[in-house]
Amino acid sequence: MARKRVFFIALFVISIIGLAIVQYRYLKIGLNLARVQFSQKIALVGADIQKDFYGRNQLTFLLANAMERDTSFFRTEPAELEDASRYFLEDYLRERLVDHEIDREFSFALKARDSSYYLRSARKQRQEEKDYLYPIELRGYLADRLEKRMVLQLEFQNLDRYFLSQLNGLTLPSLLFLLGILGVVLWVLRTYYWQRKVITTTNEFINNLTHELRTPVFSISLATKILDSKLGADEKEFTGRILDETKKLSTHIDKVLELGSLEHGRTVIEKKRMDFRPSLERLCADFRALCQLEERVFTYDLDPGPYQMNASVFHLENAINNLLDNARKYGGDAPISLSATKQKKYLEIQVRNGGTPIPAEALNEIFKKYYRLPVGDRQKVRGYGLGLSYVRTVAEMHHGKVSALSDTAKGTVLRFVVPLESNES
Repeated sequence: MARKRVFFIALFVISIIGLAIVQYRYLKIGLNLARVQFSQKIALVGADIQKDFYGRNQLTFLLANAMERDTSFFRTEPAELEDASRYFLEDYLRERLVDHEIDREFSFALKARDSSYYLRSARKQRQEEKDYLYPIELRGYLADRLEKRMVLQLEFQNLDRYFLSQLNGLTLPSLLFLLGILGVVLWVLRTYYWQRKVITTTNEFINNLTHELRTPVFSISLATKILDSKLGADEKEFTGRILDETKKLSTHIDKVLELGSLEHGRTVIEKKRMDFRPSLERLCADFRALCQLEERVFTYDLDPGPYQMNASVFHLENAINNLLDNARKYGGDAPISLSATKQKKYLEIQVRNGGTPIPAEALNEIFKKYYRLPVGDRQKVRGYGLGLSYVRTVAEMHHGKVSALSDTAKGTVLRFVVPLESNES
């Protein structure tokens, strides 16, 4: 159990890490696509700028005079002319970027290739390693007048943050879903460990209680036997009833302790290679004698042996006895039958009885510890919901299984399947 728990926790951690890595990879792909899309938009902006700057217009004329520091037409100081052209160019570029759905702060530099002419934006951005530069070569009026190769360079900073903001429709839901999955799994694990702790505490309490009951039960039984030896024949009926009840109670106590030990792995089943058919036939003969005393009908049919297997005779006999005892207690007056069939590498034992059918939704529940059917005549029969739980534990310890079928036509059938030795057909 501990190994399985570690395996599933490790699988969960690896899955979460793998999912996070996949999401990170998708995010990188999204960022790359956003960069490509942004570059395509900048290319369209550059094409519009090249077209607008090719001829003479108010903007190109103003920029040419400002870069030549020619104030003969505008009649103002060169510095003021340069500031005016700088602001006009910035407004023009912002308008072109917005036309192509680019709403991002930028700076620019209009310069000749040899840097003999140079005009920067008024707001100089802080130089960073992640600056994105997009140079646009200008031809036409401005380049011809200045007789230089002119370049307009657009500069953007923190574009990764801008690209992430464009991907918010993908990144935020992915993160929320990932956190949601993580939260649900952690809640399930917390609930599981809390329930496991409650179950462990309950089982420990029950085991401790049954241990404490052993001493008074033994004392009552011993005192009753001493009293029985001193009483007359008329009074022995009462002591006999006390002895019967204490024997039943002692059996239940032993069953609780044995089942708890098996479930927690404190008891190691000692298996040995043996033929189980003689033991099964003896069990059936003893049970038939009991049924005859109670005027009940019991038949059995066993395939020829041997039933060679590696098993614990003690626990297998107890399991079969529990199945037969259940059929006797809950089958009413209907006949009881047992069949043992060798099927390839397995031995299948079926115990069939009539009585009130088990509801379909309860067929798997009846093998749980302490479970009893809440309705019907079965509540009239005293029991603690331990017998079939013990049968399932024994079957699992032998790498077998137990199941139930029930309907009004065939009655209730309990199937107990255990593996035979590999050399058995």
